[in-house]
Amino acid sequence: MKILITAGPTREKIDPVRYISNNSSGKMGYAIAQAACESGHEVTLISGPVSITPPPGVKVIKVVSAADMANAVHSNTFDADVIIMAAAVADYRPARPLDSKMKKLPGNLFLELERTEDILGTVGNNKKSGQLLVGFAAETDDLEKNALGKLERKNLDWIAANLVADGFGTDTNRITLYNRNGEKISLPVGSKLAVAHDMLKVILRNE
Repeated sequence: MKILITAGPTREKIDPVRYISNNSSGKMGYAIAQAACESGHEVTLISGPVSITPPPGVKVIKVVSAADMANAVHSNTFDADVIIMAAAVADYRPARPLDSKMKKLPGNLFLELERTEDILGTVGNNKKSGQLLVGFAAETDDLEKNALGKLERKNLDWIAANLVADGFGTDTNRITLYNRNGEKISLPVGSKLAVAHDMLKVILRNE
C-alpha cells in the first residue's frame, strides 16, 4: 500500500533568527516510516526539522513551517491508501513575522499569534472512500477523553494516544489505540520501532 506519514515539529518564524516550535523529536513518525517500509509498503514521509537519518527506501519531503507541512500533505494525500499524521504541528504562528532581526528593547514583548491550518481536520473532512486516516494525541492529562474527542472531531479512523511523558523525546513509547468502532487497544511499551510495528499490525489488519 501507499502510506503517507508526517513527523517532527514545525517552526514558525518570529524573525530571521527566532521561531516558535515544540519538543517533538520526530522519532515516532520516523519509526512508523521505517516499520512500514520494512513491511513492504511504499512510504512517503513528510518531515519537519529533525536530526534523524531517514530510513532507507523511504521518500522524504522536508518542510519547516505549518504552512509548508499543509502544502506537502495536500499535494500527497490524493493517492495515499493510509495517512498517518504523527507530526506535532504548531497550532499558532506569529501574525507578523519580521524580515530583520528584532532588537532587544526595554520592557516586555507581546507577540500576536494567529491560527495555523488544522491540517488533520482538513484531511479528515476531505478523505476519500476507503482511505484510512490515523491521528496522534499527545496529552498531559485526560488522555482518553481528549483522544476520543479528537477522533470524532477530525473524522479519524484511528487515533494513537500517549502521555507526553511516555513518548516526547524518548526512545520508547506507550501507546493506546482507539478506533471509530469503540475499540481500545493498549500496545506494550517498547522501543518506538517495536511500537510502530505493533501499531501497523493493528490498524492495517483488515486492509
